[in-house]
Amino acid sequence: MIGEALARRLLAAQFPQWAELPLTLVDPAGSDHVIYRLGQELALRLPRHDGAIGQARKEAEWLPRLAPRLPLAVPVPMGVGEPAFGYPWPWAVSRWLDGRVATAEALEDSAETAVRLAEFLTALQSFRTEDFPEDARGGLTAQPLADRDSATRAAIAEVEGTFDTTAMTELWEAALNAPAWEGPPVLFHGDFHTGNLLTRDGSLSAVIDFGELGMGDPACDLTIAFTLMSARSRAVFREALGVDDATWTRGRGLALATGLNAYTHYAATHPRVAAQTTRQITAALAGTPFSRPAPTPPS
Repeated sequence: MIGEALARRLLAAQFPQWAELPLTLVDPAGSDHVIYRLGQELALRLPRHDGAIGQARKEAEWLPRLAPRLPLAVPVPMGVGEPAFGYPWPWAVSRWLDGRVATAEALEDSAETAVRLAEFLTALQSFRTEDFPEDARGGLTAQPLADRDSATRAAIAEVEGTFDTTAMTELWEAALNAPAWEGPPVLFHGDFHTGNLLTRDGSLSAVIDFGELGMGDPACDLTIAFTLMSARSRAVFREALGVDDATWTRGRGLALATGLNAYTHYAATHPRVAAQTTRQITAALAGTPFSRPAPTPPS
């Protein structure tokens, strides 16, 4: 168990300057990390599983390079901790970012939000391979869409009776068959959805959780259009970002795949995840030629 006692032992041994600060558990904190607010100015993040163990070092390496050119705040790494006391993975201390997690209920119809998200992605995509030292690029390898094929088809079969699996299969095959990205590789967040956006006073203020940061196809960050936006603001976002048809189709396919992955793993036990992923999947399917009546969200 990743409890307060372990957190304090790790801090005392590796960052004694912060060891006496109050620790407040952040709940809910997502599926990848246990998060504590450390005093008023810091956050302590401890991975829950080995799928998240690269984030601490990746953010420490990359976020200081990116932050000066991005129009929204991002985490400021303060230190990377080492495994100790039976805890097996690197962990991180960063600056605390005030704000509320973005929600579709508050922002889905906001054209301003759609434009600000497009501006953020435009800035992120402006980075090029030559902007970074060659020895630092290895951690930014992107996963091809085709690598998700087997898992996505299995998930489609698993949700038969809940969603329109014919429409899902049509969309997924269209995404796989869409022309590949022919431009230079661009930097992408890789996990760009509502849970990784913060707001203050009703407006976007920060983007967090860069553990999936990579370089490749800009379609990787279009999931936000299907987790946060209405049809109207989605159109504003697409126009502001200048997304072509092939990239949009690949993005829809990725939104479907990631939504299905979360739905099949967590929806049965987490009603919030069930509602969010149902919305994401339905939004990805909306529109010609994949439109079908929206399913009733599971109770």
